[in-house]
Amino acid sequence: SALPVNAKGYIGDPLDRVASTARLGTSPKSFSSHHTYGSMDLYRPATYHDDNTVSADMPEEQVVQVVRRHLPSSPAASILSTEHQLPGAAITHDIYKWAEDQENEAGRRHRSQSVYLPRSEPVDPALARLRDPGGFRRHFVANKRKSPYWMTRTFVDFLALYGHFGARRNAVKGTATPAKAVFLLLKSFVGTGVMFLPKAFHNGGLFFSTALLSTIALVSLYTFLLLVETRNKIPVSFGDIGGVLFGKKMRFSVLLAITLSQVGFVCAYMVFVAQNIQALVESVSQCEVRLPTSYLILGQIAIFVPLAMIRKIQKLSAFALIADVFILAGLVYLYYYDFFVLIKQGVADVEWVINPSSFPTFIGTAVFTYEGVGLVIPITESMAEPEKFPKVLSWTMVFITSIFLSVGFISYLAFGSQVQTVILLNMPDTVAVNTVQGLYALAICLSIPLQLFPAIRIIENGLFTRSGKYNAVVKWQKNAFRLVAVLVCAFIAIMGSADLDKFVSLIGSLCCVPLCFLFPPLFHLKAIANNWRQKSMDVIIIVFGVISMTYTTGITVALWSKGGEPAPISRCT
Repeated sequence: SALPVNAKGYIGDPLDRVASTARLGTSPKSFSSHHTYGSMDLYRPATYHDDNTVSADMPEEQVVQVVRRHLPSSPAASILSTEHQLPGAAITHDIYKWAEDQENEAGRRHRSQSVYLPRSEPVDPALARLRDPGGFRRHFVANKRKSPYWMTRTFVDFLALYGHFGARRNAVKGTATPAKAVFLLLKSFVGTGVMFLPKAFHNGGLFFSTALLSTIALVSLYTFLLLVETRNKIPVSFGDIGGVLFGKKMRFSVLLAITLSQVGFVCAYMVFVAQNIQALVESVSQCEVRLPTSYLILGQIAIFVPLAMIRKIQKLSAFALIADVFILAGLVYLYYYDFFVLIKQGVADVEWVINPSSFPTFIGTAVFTYEGVGLVIPITESMAEPEKFPKVLSWTMVFITSIFLSVGFISYLAFGSQVQTVILLNMPDTVAVNTVQGLYALAICLSIPLQLFPAIRIIENGLFTRSGKYNAVVKWQKNAFRLVAVLVCAFIAIMGSADLDKFVSLIGSLCCVPLCFLFPPLFHLKAIANNWRQKSMDVIIIVFGVISMTYTTGITVALWSKGGEPAPISRCT
């Protein structure tokens, strides 16, 4: 609806409450111009054209929905029961009244509009005034006057435009190429898990570990593709998919699993860094200095607390790039040294088939190795051509699995029963080894803030309802929470440092198995599966996930409770 126009053609006094109220009662789309001069429609709305064309001719129902999003409400507060008690009071009453009238109007039955016979319009009186003195000039000035831009005609139209561009349906399209997606996937999956695999092969046995890791890779790829397919139908985040399909409890379960898995990754990373620094200090000091692992874990707090205060994950991208380079250098040197040991000393004593005493722990460690499931949906959304992601993911998983199998298989053949929880600790005391060990520890140290970021963000969104950007009290409350989060991770890492392999297996069994083998097929079963074959596959994977999580968790806890001597990690013994 148009604002009142005075005799000179300008928008009238905005404080004219009577006129404004009357016009807000009508639809902003049924705009009729005031023919003050001449017979031309001076207020025909302009349109804005781009890739996502936005025009003033939006459907009435869509305008109501957009406007409703901008009308504040607080259902949690019982005192705010009407719009008159909300922020703005009577100032916004007309907006609420218009939205309510339009919603009520939408529920009524209307006459069929299949036949529309427009009424004949009377002749514009301005044409009859052309013969008056100055009539042609007034008609010319009215026609040449610039029409007001449609955004500013009414406040309701402005809200419609603001909501149109601010809504998620017009989100910026991804720009990542397939090559960049491959890089992101490699960065997501290749971390500390690959360094735990030789010890995991010792726990499972050579043949059993090779076969099971290949099977888990295939099943993981299949569930990742199920998750991508479900996301294509329900284009929201991992947790929100669960909320849409099963309600708030499922959304909470997904977010809880993601949070616990990320915290578990951080704790395992902290132990990994501490053990490598411990070995490095012993090597450099010629075994004269031995720092306890717990002290080295606590020392990392001084580094991680400032990094945990970073609010924007983009600022951590430089650390991720440096970490990737160091991890690559560590893997290359590990391959070199494994082949060197095999050529010089031959195959060590290994369990060729299966290790009957500890093979269940391998399952959790193997699932832990594929630690990038939480980034599958974000990487899909980042691609310029998301339809290419399944092919990119498939080939990347083949490459990653080849790395995992070769590292675990070759390193276990080289060191046998003497393999350490972190394979880098099996390397000799040389300058090259110390350099690689230090760089890899630094790489994992730089990766910890990235792993902690999602967990902190999820918990913060649940605990804090206000932003700390303009509120110092809220900001410092969030800072205190982040400090506590780092301290909790350090405490858990100290508790699990003596048996890192079992700790990693427990994280994989409790947190990673649901994310890989329970939630994706469960979501696919309800949202996508429409034939018996798809439903059968989903149910089989769900059953496999439940059995794996229950059995491996129980066995890992039982083995941990028995205690026993942890594997030696010192080069000075």
